[in-house]
Amino acid sequence: MGRGRVQLKRIENKINRQVTFSKRRSGLLKKAHEISVLCDAEVALIVFSTKGKLFEYSTDSCMEKILERYERYSYAERRLIANDNQSNGNWSLEHAKLKARVEVLQKNHRHFMGEDLDSLTLKELQNTEQQLDSALKQIRARKNQLMHESISELQKKDKALQEQNNMLAKKIKEKEKAQAQNPPSEQEQQYSHGVSPLLLPQPFPSLAMTTTCPYPSHSTRDKDVAANYDRSAALLLPWMLGHHLGD
Repeated sequence: MGRGRVQLKRIENKINRQVTFSKRRSGLLKKAHEISVLCDAEVALIVFSTKGKLFEYSTDSCMEKILERYERYSYAERRLIANDNQSNGNWSLEHAKLKARVEVLQKNHRHFMGEDLDSLTLKELQNTEQQLDSALKQIRARKNQLMHESISELQKKDKALQEQNNMLAKKIKEKEKAQAQNPPSEQEQQYSHGVSPLLLPQPFPSLAMTTTCPYPSHSTRDKDVAANYDRSAALLLPWMLGHHLGD
């Protein structure tokens, strides 16, 4: 049969208890040394016997440094836990305050909208009325300010447009005055009336200087022919006349 589970309890026999303490203490110190070497851990072991005798073990660093480190860690952990508890309490209190404030704001909003007025006293109704009057005054003041700003902006734009209009009118007057001092020539007037100078009959210097027809005019018939030729030549354009003479 296998070995049964040993029940842990205080050894009543004093001698056996002392022997067991010595054996287990040696084994505990050995295990502490092994874990410090194998796992590169800082280990501090403190054991007090029933008679108050101290047995200790520490790694390469001294016991004081390990205990100081333990105190810092324990203090930081205790502060963190305390802060968490305090934060949770503060958040709960803050939540209650905000909830109450939201309820008050909602109630005031309903009163401003004219709802749930039955529960208000005469003084509360007067306070609500004063708050509404003050709000209306502020709203009207802001509205008037915006209207004045808009009117001022429109006046500035109107002034700018008037100045631009006056400038344009001044330029038009100066142009009309310049045209009055320098009247347009006959050719420019013809252009202005839509008549092209190429379509008007023009005198031909060569014909104007010649008083007779190039053909011999020995008789009255010849004179009539020459006169008709002069009238037809006066109605022809220069390039047409040249072509005709060439023929």
